Amino acid sequence: MLPATSKLCAAISYRHLRNMTGLRRQAAVAISQELSRLASHSPGPSTWIHQVRRRSSLLSSRLEETPFSEMEMSYIKQGEEALQKSLRILEDQDDWKTETVAGNGDKVLSKVLPDVGKVFRLEVVVDQPLDTVYGELVDNMEQMGDWNPSVKEVRILEKIGKDTVITHEKAAATPGNIVGPRDFVSVRCSRRRGSTCVLAGMSTTYGAMPEQEGFIRAENGPTCMVLRPLPGSPSRTRLTWLLSIDLKGWLPKTIINQVLSQTQVDFAKHLRQRLARPVAVAC
Repeated sequence: MLPATSKLCAAISYRHLRNMTGLRRQAAVAISQELSRLASHSPGPSTWIHQVRRRSSLLSSRLEETPFSEMEMSYIKQGEEALQKSLRILEDQDDWKTETVAGNGDKVLSKVLPDVGKVFRLEVVVDQPLDTVYGELVDNMEQMGDWNPSVKEVRILEKIGKDTVITHEKAAATPGNIVGPRDFVSVRCSRRRGSTCVLAGMSTTYGAMPEQEGFIRAENGPTCMVLRPLPGSPSRTRLTWLLSIDLKGWLPKTIINQVLSQTQVDFAKHLRQRLARPVAVAC
């Protein structure tokens, strides 16, 4: 299967073949099937990360048919860069240290990277199917402030194609105002490859959203959330959240580390509460 897939990928790279809709669709289907086959046979983290990382940029660059401006392409590339960097960090399983383990098994780990600083990784299992979790985190992104006390507001500033958005997020002040209000301007991209979903992002600049009065403009990224069905239990979802944030301002590292790891633990708790809420039925 892999040789045939490689030939299809090579073929659509030629200009006179790239516009052949049937070939492009055939290549997409072949790659999707191959990813699904590999995921079912090799569930290890290094395998699925490797496959998503190699094929993400291929599909986004070959199959996108809507023309973009130079600025829009810049944002798309930033989102892709955030995804690639995040997956490279997650792919390296060495030197992760446990920060906290909750009673329900939720775990936060951390490691220090020379070019990024300290990053945190949340590992949890949610008792909801992947599509439900994905819908809440992506389709209902702007409602996050309704259920996550750490978030005051998430607003989509611009949508670029089907996978990339520019957002403005306001973080709520921590209890006791230990960490004052922060805000972020981010580029985010989402990718679905077989049974794996990746939501990646990083800070960016956006002319229509300058720094806001009363908020310190912090920076995040590379960061991502990875969603996969729990092996043997497709109605449950394994969620991995890689968090990398520079809160700016004069804050002791001990406080920053405590706040960020607790933020991840709290996020998992509030996400479960949100997903467990009764679904309103229209009369």
